[in-house]
Amino acid sequence: MVDRDILRKLEAPLTQILRNSIDHGIEFPDERVAKGKPPEGTIHLEATHRFGMLSITISDDGKGIILDNLRESIVTKGLVTEEMSQQLNEAELMEFIFLPNFSTANQVTEISGRGVGLNIAKTMVQEVGGNLQAISKPGQGMNFHFQLPLTLSVIRTLLVEIAGEPYAFPLSRIDQILTLNFDDIHSVENRQYFSLNNQNIGLVRAEQVLELTSNSTPTEPLSVIVVSDQTNRYGLVIDRFLGEKSLVVRPLDPRLGKVQDITGAALLEDGSPILIIDVLDLVRSLDKILANISINHVKTKEETAWHQSSKHILVVDDSITVREMERKLLENKGYKVDIAVDGMEGWNAVRVGHYDLVISDIDMPRMNGIKLVHNIKSSPQLKSIPVIIVSYKDREEDRLQGLEVGADYYLTKSSFHDDTLINAVIDLIGKNDD
Repeated sequence: MVDRDILRKLEAPLTQILRNSIDHGIEFPDERVAKGKPPEGTIHLEATHRFGMLSITISDDGKGIILDNLRESIVTKGLVTEEMSQQLNEAELMEFIFLPNFSTANQVTEISGRGVGLNIAKTMVQEVGGNLQAISKPGQGMNFHFQLPLTLSVIRTLLVEIAGEPYAFPLSRIDQILTLNFDDIHSVENRQYFSLNNQNIGLVRAEQVLELTSNSTPTEPLSVIVVSDQTNRYGLVIDRFLGEKSLVVRPLDPRLGKVQDITGAALLEDGSPILIIDVLDLVRSLDKILANISINHVKTKEETAWHQSSKHILVVDDSITVREMERKLLENKGYKVDIAVDGMEGWNAVRVGHYDLVISDIDMPRMNGIKLVHNIKSSPQLKSIPVIIVSYKDREEDRLQGLEVGADYYLTKSSFHDDTLINAVIDLIGKNDD
């Protein structure tokens, strides 16, 4: 069974993708015949249950998206420079089609939704904690693959023990579980890893990530959970597996804000509470832990002095493509950059970190950029931190709204194409060597 709320949220994204396939994907009959295709185009929609998730695939046999044309389009729209566009791989390029109001079509029509774009699908998937991937086969068609939870209230989990306490991992977020012997573990530059399917996977004890105290010493065989995001895979060493369980998710008290690495709670049959792990948040914590291990191990006196003197910027954006563009742009100018994937994570980061500048998007899940800027400027401890809003929204009312809540600059994302963003940064906090 699929939760009614999930089905209701699916209507608009599926309709938009189907419209796009009809209007932009399927060629005219004479064009199809010239390519050796049947004159009638075909769109397949398949929905199945897989590993406790709802899997939906929409595919057509149209013309697909030519990556070089997409690359040219994002440069023409001023989203990236020509040089930066050449560094983007296929997955990163395809992320652009989900940006607000982005279209490769020459004109908008009623069929494809008057230029609404595929952002509506991406936003819905992020809201429910799912995944959406687009794959283009130029000349052969497009594939859109949704992976969504079956329900927003009841989830299937794997119960584990960490530092003597039970925790729940959503099964849909686990890549694999396995056991390892000490002989399977290798170490390079103070990092431990093991090999799985010819891939080296970093290994970290779960209590270290969750900042728990444990007096136990791991014994063979080690119990390991493999988790990942779009770019990284890690192995988490836990005390032991406790079994699978369906849990009714209970939200945490909103006064707590976003608790790092935790998405919610539940009650077990005996009435005892259990925390549910936010796997994507956990992977980001793993990234930071392993990065710090590496820096502490190899950095020289010169590097130490550079990190102490470099100016620190927090970039907040829910688009991985935009985040990486901003990060590379700023790091190339010598700034130290941290990233947050939405307003809530940005708000948590700015409260515990020490930043010279915050750069934020507007449209983000959980907390939007306007609310984030308002919170920063309303805080006696944080209000002196300058903020730049960088958004696709270029209407005057949007710009005024951003400036009214306290943003020091309001820029559009075309500022990546020239020195506008960097000049604004320099104006607010100076060059990194100042």
